[in-house]
Amino acid sequence: MRFTKMHGTGNDYVYVDCFDQEVADPSALARVISDRHFGVGGDGLILMMPSDEADVGMRIFNADGSEAQMCGNGVRCLVKYVFDHGRSSANPMTVETLAGVKTIDLIVADDGTVSSAAVDMGKPILEAARIPVSIPQQRVVEVPVQAGKYAFVMTCVSMGNPHAVIYVDNVDRVPLEEVGPEMENHALFPERVNAHFVQVVSAEEVRIRTWERGSGITLACGTGASAVCVAGVLSKKTAREITARLPGGELFLEWREADNHVYMTGPATEVFSGEWPD
Repeated sequence: MRFTKMHGTGNDYVYVDCFDQEVADPSALARVISDRHFGVGGDGLILMMPSDEADVGMRIFNADGSEAQMCGNGVRCLVKYVFDHGRSSANPMTVETLAGVKTIDLIVADDGTVSSAAVDMGKPILEAARIPVSIPQQRVVEVPVQAGKYAFVMTCVSMGNPHAVIYVDNVDRVPLEEVGPEMENHALFPERVNAHFVQVVSAEEVRIRTWERGSGITLACGTGASAVCVAGVLSKKTAREITARLPGGELFLEWREADNHVYMTGPATEVFSGEWPD
């Protein structure tokens, strides 16, 4: 089986071109191929395939084998692969995901390959029941939460997948290895949650560290950065346009008032390709 390793701001996935290949058990494959010691290594597995609804279809499996609805960094890399390898020349390009069809504007370099992309992440979901969060109120904005021995205040947003955003004075001091699993598996989240710890640098800039549902600590999370953009406006901490600085690089976000959509721009990088034994 042929594969390609790619990353968007350090959020790395193993990609399989399913236009002419089949993956019988992607959940099992994700667990072994994502292993950073015995496999290729990555935050998960992404399958690229034909779609009846869009230019290309996308399925995402976390490193633990669970299927995710959407990945902002992953979808940028997917459209780069599809464009660079001649599967589609559409620009903008549409991608069918479990969170709906997404539209991506490709930024093409002088050599004819995609260097970065701007993703229409769609409208944020703010209703607690739809995120979902088991809290009897309409929105979860600056609500106290106890995660093990740690007490936080969180704002929750879904970008097709659930996110809890927690503002702290210094993200470097957050014991992410300890508190991340506590948040991910908290009883308030029936589908688990992605947890983001955010330090406000200014109204237009934040620093983020992330614990991703099913993958653990990652260098970046596109849907998470989008959720942080929305949470900052809801909690009156940041503006509608921000630069998010993550361990893997920078993402640029805008929660546009005109259409209520979140837009994310960031790089996409192909690392290497190889053969995985069937």
